[in-house]
Amino acid sequence: IILASGSKFRKHLLAATGLDFSVINSDVDENKIQKKNGPLVAAARADAKAKAVAQELKSALVIGADQTLSLAGTVFDKAESQREAKERLSFFSGKEHFLHSAICLYYSDSDSRLLKLKETCVDVSMKMRELSQNEIEKYVESGEWRGCVGCYQAENMGSTLFEKIGGDNSSVIGLPICELLSSLWSLGISPLTNPKGPWDLQL
Repeated sequence: IILASGSKFRKHLLAATGLDFSVINSDVDENKIQKKNGPLVAAARADAKAKAVAQELKSALVIGADQTLSLAGTVFDKAESQREAKERLSFFSGKEHFLHSAICLYYSDSDSRLLKLKETCVDVSMKMRELSQNEIEKYVESGEWRGCVGCYQAENMGSTLFEKIGGDNSSVIGLPICELLSSLWSLGISPLTNPKGPWDLQL
């Protein structure tokens, strides 16, 4: 089993299940993949990452994941600077936005033939408080904005930015673990009873 993501947050979430897996980061340029809305962008990027890694392997189950954010019809990617992060948080302040966390599973057989097995996207509503400029400045100084599509880590200090979070923690972080485990169970993989394999996949 391969996690096609370099995210330390996703790696931590999957490792917490006890499942034996390896990490191979794809070289997909996600910024080149654009669709008409957030869920479609996240799903397309998760697909591209899983497929790119799977096509280089044999007898491997590859998990791709991606997360986007949307507000008022605009899809946002990760901020590139402190200034951009401050502007982003100022724009989100007092508003409800949505995180779209997608996963995609590909299987590469012993002849490197690819089979797309599962794809799903979970949407989570995030209602941010009215933030003062000083709060925004202090939060951005913490550095938590780096590498996060919303410029925050809701599982850490970023939790103080919100009035209401309408989903589970794993979906907010970017790897909807319940949906992923359900997909794995349907394939005959149980991290609880057989975390290390070998697995007789039910394809």
